[in-house]
Amino acid sequence: MDELSFENLVNAHYEPLYRFALSLARSEADAGDLVQQTFCRWAAKGDQLRDSSKAKSWLFTTLHREFLGRRRHEDKFPKVEISLVEESELTAISPSAEKQIDGASVMSALQRLDEMYRAPLALFYLDEHSYRDIAEILEVPVGTVMSRISRGKELLRQIFIEKDSR
Repeated sequence: MDELSFENLVNAHYEPLYRFALSLARSEADAGDLVQQTFCRWAAKGDQLRDSSKAKSWLFTTLHREFLGRRRHEDKFPKVEISLVEESELTAISPSAEKQIDGASVMSALQRLDEMYRAPLALFYLDEHSYRDIAEILEVPVGTVMSRISRGKELLRQIFIEKDSR
C-alpha cells in the first residue's frame, strides 16, 4: 500500500480507533500508544490483507489484540511504585550479584555472544518480541528461536560465572 493510501487509512480510521483504545485503556497516553502500534503493524503487514474492504476490521482487531497482549504483560509483570513497597518485601541482593545485574555488564556480555544467539536474546528480552515475531524477523523456525534463546542464556550465565571466578 502506498503512502497516500496509508495516509487516507489513518485519516479515515484514527479517531474511531482512538476512541476504542481509550475505552479499553482508560488512559489517553496508553490509547495513543495502542493506535500508533496498530498503524505500525498495518505499515508492516497491511499489504498482506487480500480484501481491502476489511481494513477497518483488521485495524480494530489488531488494536484489540495489542491491548490484550499489553494487559497480559502487565498482569505478568505488574508495575509497582517502589516507594510503596515495604523494605521487607524487597529481595536482598548480595554485592556480587549486584555487579552481575549491572546493565552495562549485561550488554557487554551480550556483545560477546555470537550473532546467532545475540539477535534472538535482544529481540526477546530488550524489544519484547514474541517467539513467532522473532522467527519472522530472523526467518527461522520458532523452535530454532526457542533453542537459540535457551542456549544464549546459558552462554551468558557462563560468561558471568567466569567473570565471578576471576
